[in-house]
Amino acid sequence: MATPNTPARVLAAALAADPATPFLTFYDDATGERVELSLATLDNWVAKTANLLQDGLGTDPGARVAIMLPPHWQSAVWMLAAWSAGLTVTVDEGAADEADVVVTGPDRLAEVAGGSAAGARDTVALALRPLGGPFTEPLPAGVLDYGAEVPGYADQFTAYVPVDPHAPALVTPDATLTGEELVAAAGRRAEEIGLEPGGRLLTDANPADPYGCLDALLAPLTQRGSVILVRNPDLAQVDRRCEVEKVTVTRLRAAGR
Repeated sequence: MATPNTPARVLAAALAADPATPFLTFYDDATGERVELSLATLDNWVAKTANLLQDGLGTDPGARVAIMLPPHWQSAVWMLAAWSAGLTVTVDEGAADEADVVVTGPDRLAEVAGGSAAGARDTVALALRPLGGPFTEPLPAGVLDYGAEVPGYADQFTAYVPVDPHAPALVTPDATLTGEELVAAAGRRAEEIGLEPGGRLLTDANPADPYGCLDALLAPLTQRGSVILVRNPDLAQVDRRCEVEKVTVTRLRAAGR
């Protein structure tokens, strides 16, 4: 019988096969930002973030983390880090106040700090600045600045308790999926959209979305391919970007493609 998979195991397998290959290229067409992460660099960020969760915040396997981030490369990091630490990710905003940890960006910081997630034990805020930089102004009391804290954590991660592939990994408004079910769903999604092994997918889907996490993260990862993630897409640039980035599959919701 095959060993059950989890997102963390899929990342580890892809990393072992070719750590230097570009995996995630992020564009923000509103700011002109472009960031390219190899699998090794992505894994480094995932490990630091998982260590922050496990050691810094003391989260235990099965704890709930609400990831309330926009389409961004750091959203992909947080999803993989949470799964690596055996946490249950909720992207159902109605359940944020029941989460143990709430993760937010600058656009929703006031909302979260103002009490929409008052039940959370810990709140982590991301400035979403280039290179993962910290906030430039003080945060509300009790809110952790991810960009200031995460660099101090180790760039290798080992879970104290092995991740159970049959434990809940993602809670959506419609269902709860285990890690094994998530990986299987990602494989089916890759087949559905025609993403072949080694393919390059252009998308504006959000990695921290109940369905976007397949297109923008897990489907390319299972295929050992790569993803070009675009925030605020300029549709006039799509054809040129597909040519430059050697895109094989395009899934842009903003363009109906």
